[in-house]
Amino acid sequence: MHEADGASGGVVDFGALSGNILEGGSIAPKLENATIKAELGRASWKLFHTMMARFPEKPTEEDSLALKAYIQLFARLYPCGDCASHFRELLKKFPPQISSRNSAAGWACHVHNQVNERLKKPLFDCNNIGDFYDCGCGDEKKAAGKAGARDLALDKKE
Repeated sequence: MHEADGASGGVVDFGALSGNILEGGSIAPKLENATIKAELGRASWKLFHTMMARFPEKPTEEDSLALKAYIQLFARLYPCGDCASHFRELLKKFPPQISSRNSAAGWACHVHNQVNERLKKPLFDCNNIGDFYDCGCGDEKKAAGKAGARDLALDKKE
């Protein structure tokens, strides 16, 4: 493995990146298959909203920069060229809000609603976005509690 592959303690050598790497145009062609396009959209929104729900409430400057870069690259690399172009236009109009989990999640919901409006789909109530795109955050403690209760019940049987 080369150093650029991350063999040296997770440090990746990105070489001489162009200053325009985050600003370039879409690299994917138009996606003609409507079924695949819809499936990709649903999966992408699930990833996007879950990522926002898991973003730190008090991110470091580096965390915020990483999310901003991800959003810009997402808009450039999205496998549907037309969708990517539309998303990049939205980013110009509504720059990513990355100062906290709540601001990122609210921004993502607003942008998603802009897409839904353009596609004549129902809008989300951004106050309830967490109910629709559950990050699983609360389930971790619940699952740990169930596992602990199950282990305790097994101990009593033995």
